[in-house]
Amino acid sequence: MLDQLIKLVEQNAGKAIVQNDAVPNQHNNAAIKDVATQIFDGLKGQVSQGNIQDVVSMFKGGQQSSLTNNPMVTQLIAKVAGSLASKFGVSQQQAQSIAASLIPTVMNQFVNKTNNPNDNDFDLQDVMKNFTGNSNFDVGSILNSDKAKDMLGGLGKMFGG
Repeated sequence: MLDQLIKLVEQNAGKAIVQNDAVPNQHNNAAIKDVATQIFDGLKGQVSQGNIQDVVSMFKGGQQSSLTNNPMVTQLIAKVAGSLASKFGVSQQQAQSIAASLIPTVMNQFVNKTNNPNDNDFDLQDVMKNFTGNSNFDVGSILNSDKAKDMLGGLGKMFGG
């Protein structure tokens, strides 16, 4: 899954990283991989902190505007900005600008691809198995829980609940 996430960041990194003079050209590929890794590790960290339902909810109901204001996306922006500044010599202000423009776009596409039955790059079940490290993880169990049903406005019923 990380490989697909790297490709997704790569597809969106044109202005933010590749064509940005703040990121030295020799670091473009490493910066793209680092951004993808920070997203993956950040979401995996959310899951390990017990925020599984919040992560599932974000993937099942995300829109660009709501993702921009999502606390998890805000944390990812800060995490990515900090990493870009410390690893690639980008100023904190430039790193924040790069992350703020790139992360919501990538996350929106990540969510859209996860919800698109015709897109095999990302599947919510596989995504959550990667984040939890549990090959037996069942997203349906989260979607069917009472808290998740309330939180997702009844989406759990659509998935057999």
